[in-house]
Parts: sequence; C-alpha cells; structure tokens
Amino acid sequence: MNFTIVLSMLLYCSLILAQDDVNVPETERTNETQSCFPDMCEFLKEFGAMTEKQRVMETRLKNGETRLKDAETRLKDSETRLKDSETRLKDSETRLKDSETRLMDSENQILELKSKEKTMVVFSAAAGGSGHTGPFDTDKTLVYRVVKTNIGNAYSQSTGTFTAPVPGIYYFTFFYNAAGSQRVSLTLMKNLQAVVKTTDNSTSYDGADNGGNAVFLQLQQGDQLYMHLHANSHVRADSFTTTFSALLVRQFEQ
Repeated sequence: MNFTIVLSMLLYCSLILAQDDVNVPETERTNETQSCFPDMCEFLKEFGAMTEKQRVMETRLKNGETRLKDAETRLKDSETRLKDSETRLKDSETRLKDSETRLMDSENQILELKSKEKTMVVFSAAAGGSGHTGPFDTDKTLVYRVVKTNIGNAYSQSTGTFTAPVPGIYYFTFFYNAAGSQRVSLTLMKNLQAVVKTTDNSTSYDGADNGGNAVFLQLQQGDQLYMHLHANSHVRADSFTTTFSALLVRQFEQ
C-alpha cells in the first residue's frame, strides 16, 4: 500500500512538471527543474525511510503482540495447573483427615476392647473362724473373712459387701454347712432388697445340714450385695464349707 502511494505521488509530480514545461521558456524550465527535483527526491527518500521504519515498527508490534499472547496463554496454562495442584492437594488433605479419623476410631475401638478384656470381676470367700456364727437376736450381715480370690476388688473383706464395679450380668452363689439341731436362714440382699434365700429348720435327728442357692443378676454400677444371716439362725464358721462367690458374666456399656 505504501508503494502505491509513493508511485501515485511520483506520477502526480511528473504530470505537474510536464505541464509547467510546456508554458515556461527553456532557460527557466532548466532552473526550476534543478530547484524542484532535488526537494522532491529528498522528500521521497525521507518518506521511504519513514515508510520502512513504520513497517519495521508494525512488524515488531505484531511480534510483541504475538509474544504477549503466548505469555498470556502460558500464564493461563500455569494458573490452570496451579488450580489442579490445589485441588489435588485439597483432595489429599481430605483423604488424610479421613485416614486419621479412621485411625483414631480404630484406636478407640482397640482401647475399648482392651478395657473390656481387663474388666474381670471374680471373687470367692469363706466365713472363716471355728465353731459356729450365730444365732443372734437380730439379722446380721455375714462377713466372709477368708478371701479365696478377689479379682477386680469388688468384695470388701471388712464389711462382707460386694459392690458392682461395672454394669452387667453377674452370677452369685452361696453355700453353708450347719448343725442339724439349729435353724439356718440365709438371704442374698441387693440394696436392702431380698433376692434369693436358703433355709433349714432344726431337727433332733439330723447331725448336720448343707444347703445353698444361686442366681444371675443384672446389676448397675454401684449396686451392693451381701448375705443376711437372719435372727435365731446359725452357720458353721470355717474356711471351707460356708462360702459366698460372684462372677461377672458379661459387661454392659456404660
């Protein structure tokens, strides 16, 4: 386009000069030509240089725009990759938290199982002493002073009371030996309430009596159980025949 403009200007200038040459004497035409052509040539040179500079600038501008677009494209690609990385990082953090949560749950379950495994309650004790315990004028709590086993420390050797350390199903047994000439009456008590009992009346022909009872009980933590020796009854006091025992069969969650 620039070349067309330059060519048009050259043709236009030539026509003007040719028209002027027809009407002007030869001497004047020579002088005018000498004064006009150098200015026109200089102008054309300058115009051509400016046109070339403009072309170079336009090329550089296009190259700059191309590089700018490439940079913007690379920037967008980088931003996309960054977002993808952030998304993957968040997913990894979420999976890590889930894994930590499952790990903590597993550890808690293991600790709970271990706790249940460690909760063992077993006790057995005998009345101890010699001769007989009783008869008394009132009901008495029979204290079994010879402890055979007391896993879980639920039985008190000083008071004769069993205190449930955990809620669950417990199995209780009690046995006695006594002289036949005396009455026997034993009751398993739970928090001041009778649960099960065993009795035997006195006879003149029976030298010794043996008896007992057993029961499964669902207890809450803190329930207290003990044996009542009722008034006007007795049992043999030794370390072998008159016993009181309990066992935790199954623990319940608190």
